[in-house]
Parts: sequence; C-alpha cells; structure tokens
Amino acid sequence: MIESAVHWLLGYLAIPEIGLTSVFIICLVSATLLPMGSEPAVFAVIAADNHLFWPVMAVATLGNTLGGVVNYWIGLGTREAFAREKETRWFGWLGRYGAKTMLLSWLPGIGDPICTLAGWLRLPFWPSVFYMAVGKFLRYLVMTTLLLHIPQEYWRGIARLLG
Repeated sequence: MIESAVHWLLGYLAIPEIGLTSVFIICLVSATLLPMGSEPAVFAVIAADNHLFWPVMAVATLGNTLGGVVNYWIGLGTREAFAREKETRWFGWLGRYGAKTMLLSWLPGIGDPICTLAGWLRLPFWPSVFYMAVGKFLRYLVMTTLLLHIPQEYWRGIARLLG
C-alpha cells in the first residue's frame, strides 16, 4: 500500500509532466532536515528546456528558501519547548555574525542545520530569510551553470556506466 503510494507520488512529480512544481517541492523538502538533494531536479528541468533557466532558478530558490524558513521555525519552536539555557560557545559565531551567516545555508550537510540554529538563537527573521535566499540562489546559479557547460557526452557516459 505505502509502496504504491510512493510510486504514485514519484510518478506524479516526474519532471516531464510537472516541471516547475516538481522543482519547487523537491527544493522545499531538500532544504529541510531530510536528507535529499535538489540539484539533479533543477539541472534536469533546465537541461530539458533551456528557456526555463530563470524560472527554474526562481522556483528553486523560493522552494529552498521556504524550506530554510521551516528549519528556522523548527529551531525557534525547539528553543521555546526546552528550558532556557545559556547558548554554548559552539554556536557563538552565529550570534556574533547574525543573519549574514545565512549566506552559508547553501552548504551541503551544514546549511540546513544552520537555518535551524538561526531560529534557536532568535536571529532576526527577515534578514535571515533574505540572506538565506541570496545564498541558495547563488548555489543554484553556480551549480547549474557549471553543469550546463559539461558536454552532454559526459552525462551519457555516466548513464551508460550506471545503466
């Protein structure tokens, strides 16, 4: 039952049929603390239709930023749920540099927890969202541009190795 529901959902979100909606959902979910990457979906849609480059950049950035906002709220809610304790010095640099640390939200593995810590530390919300969006946009822009300049034959070779 669950397996068929997952297959249905993946089929529904398949890149050729839904495109920008898939990119948005995948980017939103991948920005939460769930382990998932969004770059392959972004690249696949743009590789399929170069005219969608800027709309995909906008949708991916929006979805990934909203996922970062979810992490921020999780951190804020977690802080509220636990007794007030002194911040550890491990996260002092976040407090010291403030919302600008959200420029690092694009980093794999640590970017999403940084967004959560921003909420925990009660960094200013809107500046945090702004810097999150800038960092995430730059990641998608750089990664996708680099991937588009790699010859198609390279990707076909990888597909042959995997297939």
